[in-house]
Amino acid sequence: MIIFLRHAQAENNAKRILAGRTEGVHLTKTGIEQAGQIIKYLKPLDISAIYSSPIERASHTAEIVAKNCSLEVVLDERLTEIDMGKFTRMNYDDMFAKYGNIFLKFYENDPVIAEHEVETFPEVQRRVLDMVTHVVKKHKNENVIFVTHMDPIKSMLSIVMDLKPKTLFELIIANASLTIIKEQENKFSLSAINAMDIDRYYQTW
Repeated sequence: MIIFLRHAQAENNAKRILAGRTEGVHLTKTGIEQAGQIIKYLKPLDISAIYSSPIERASHTAEIVAKNCSLEVVLDERLTEIDMGKFTRMNYDDMFAKYGNIFLKFYENDPVIAEHEVETFPEVQRRVLDMVTHVVKKHKNENVIFVTHMDPIKSMLSIVMDLKPKTLFELIIANASLTIIKEQENKFSLSAINAMDIDRYYQTW
């Protein structure tokens, strides 16, 4: 299985800022607790490897998990956050007020995305699928964790489930939640999405 783990809550999530690939964006205290809590769901799964986005909020999450699985974290650029281009470090509300629903436009592959030097959704899909294909071959019939970001996870879900832009926009992948994809005979299927502690379903993500 490929077990996607979105990084735990980071400072940009709490402040509603598009961090993109900005360095120095740390996990919050809540985020560190979330990363510790998700471990109990991973322990029974016999994890063979942990791959992570090199972005700090993801790699820190991966390190917390890896320590409890007695594994080393392997960083891979194919799991990195989207390059947000000219929208980097913008507040969500300010961006929506000025440019409209940029998130929906991202999933629609609207020309405004490339015009603002943002990585496009098809580009994200290609690199994530390349990573999944590589790992499925390397770790045949093994359970592997990918610690990454919301849109790389959505990109794989869009491939597996043929999700449309509006559905992708409305779908929220919670911090420190698990999305599990199975592969059998070169076909992918969804086994779980947003798996986490039951108490967290009552919280604002």
